[in-house]
Amino acid sequence: MIRLQKLTLIRGTKPLLEAADLALNPGEKIGLIGANGSGKSSLFALLRHELQADGGDVDFPAAWRIAHVAQETPALDRTALDYAVDGDTTLRRLENELAEAEAAHDGHKIGELHTALADADAYTVRSRGETLLTGLGFSHDQMKRPVASFSGGWRMRLNLAQALMCPSDLLLLDEPTNHLDLDAILWLEDWLKRYPGTLIIISHDRDFLDGVVNVIAHLADKKIKRYGGNYSTFEKQRSIDLALGQATFEKQSRERAHLQSFIDRFKAKATKAKQAQSRMKMLAKMEDLAPIHAAASFSFEFREPERAPNPLLTLEDVVAGYHVEGESDKVILSNLNLTLQAGQRIGLLGVNGAGKSTLIKTLVGDLAPLSGVASQGKGLSIGYFAQHQVEMLRHDQSPLWHLAKIAPTVREQELRNFLGGFNFVGEMASACIAPFSGGEKARLALALIVWQRPNLLLLDEPTNHLDLETREALTLALAQFEGTLVLVSHDRHLLRATTEEFLIVADGGLREFDGDLDDYRDWLFKTKLSKPAAQETAAPPPSVDRKEQKRLEAEARQRLSVQKKPVETRIKRLEEQMQRRNQRKAELETLLTDPALYAESQKDTLKARLFEQATLVKELEQLEMEWLEQQEVLEGIGA
Repeated sequence: MIRLQKLTLIRGTKPLLEAADLALNPGEKIGLIGANGSGKSSLFALLRHELQADGGDVDFPAAWRIAHVAQETPALDRTALDYAVDGDTTLRRLENELAEAEAAHDGHKIGELHTALADADAYTVRSRGETLLTGLGFSHDQMKRPVASFSGGWRMRLNLAQALMCPSDLLLLDEPTNHLDLDAILWLEDWLKRYPGTLIIISHDRDFLDGVVNVIAHLADKKIKRYGGNYSTFEKQRSIDLALGQATFEKQSRERAHLQSFIDRFKAKATKAKQAQSRMKMLAKMEDLAPIHAAASFSFEFREPERAPNPLLTLEDVVAGYHVEGESDKVILSNLNLTLQAGQRIGLLGVNGAGKSTLIKTLVGDLAPLSGVASQGKGLSIGYFAQHQVEMLRHDQSPLWHLAKIAPTVREQELRNFLGGFNFVGEMASACIAPFSGGEKARLALALIVWQRPNLLLLDEPTNHLDLETREALTLALAQFEGTLVLVSHDRHLLRATTEEFLIVADGGLREFDGDLDDYRDWLFKTKLSKPAAQETAAPPPSVDRKEQKRLEAEARQRLSVQKKPVETRIKRLEEQMQRRNQRKAELETLLTDPALYAESQKDTLKARLFEQATLVKELEQLEMEWLEQQEVLEGIGA
């Protein structure tokens, strides 16, 4: 058991925890959550004996083996597989001792060590290492490459593999999904569910937490509170606690006011002095309750986009990749044929390195096609978010400077008001961004996109470094965005809430995926992440005729679905747009019945409302006409 008793933890002059208590049972899977700077990483350092408590006790079995992900990866010549296996420190120690015993020709010691190696599963260790690395996205060729040849993100995967390889009683994972694609996250989630020890995870990925943990430890107000269940259960219970806490505080405030009023009125009267003294004692004994300061939920919205062309953008027989000077072109994706229609909401699936970012860059125009034609509709306005754009922000300049650069004619106060909507308030708006966190810089990059009112959003992993609150704000904003969306993300909650169809980038091409994220997970574990043992015990294949018949039926259904899906999506978007305009039209009709509107002083207001009403009527006619056309197209497909 892990027990924190009256724990006080101070970093610098900032108290993170004060007299905090927490009990965690062996084998529990705990999600450690709290605002940035609340002390999550410091608590991990405390459990790893890298920090000392400033007060209170931290108690857990001294014999427990602790595994965690190293933050640095040395540029070694060792292969990726050997580096992963190094995580099993007990095995490596036994191997070194065996080499020494063999050099000394100590037969007795050699025999003991072979037995110990067998107990440590030494003879399956390479296959276990290969399984881990495959799940984390490494190919067999990559496993043979030296550690020094990998980029930072892939090195962090190797460090994660080392931590998972280490036999442990307590596993500490700090944002383990940050450098993983969706495929690797699904594999890791499955692996962690089967982990037998005690697991503590810091994560901003709510679906990942929901899939793995059964306890939430929430850091807030310098305390830690334990909640049973996953993250979704915590959210519900936390809301109830906040409501009850506020109600209790308000009730106590009323009681205090009543007691104080009695004391003030009667403490000077001899006949009431005894009762006044009694009430003063009651008031002194009352527990001090603080008002509930639930952080105001951060939110923003995308401004209504300018009218979009339809189609917005097309790729015809495009080959995407990179020109390499003095060498042949590096082809990443071939035979790309894609038409982006107004209102489509697409999620891009595929492993890291498959070409998702290359496709996005080709759509944006940052990469010219190696061959084929990429064309944009007139009036297309693209909002593009990628991590390299965050890195290109001027660190010596402020959020206000960045926004003024794209809106030089707008008044400063209006720019400040806009930035305030993204939590860049007061001095923060005019301070240089160098000390900002990764999440704050990403939030600024999003704000710059929102200002430009795009009608096509191309987002490549927008949630990296964003905390849970900002992720939720982005999710709500994208769900209400009226333009077209193409999204690459490993955040399943974001994908589910904001996209309506999926394309998969794989095997050097692009194709539709007919299913949802649960179907994708099932497909992944049946194909790429399938277990050999499961394949061997699988049922025998059906007869050739029946198999062929089912294949043909499935292909027919797939063709029909592929044809219908974009039309159905467009119909749905048209209905949403018509509903919004009908609501506004009804509001205007009510406003126009007000006699005061027809006074001479209201002439301009009346003119503006009549113009808006006429515009809405015209837009509704166009939308209804397109709706009828799309319905005819849909009926033609089903015929």
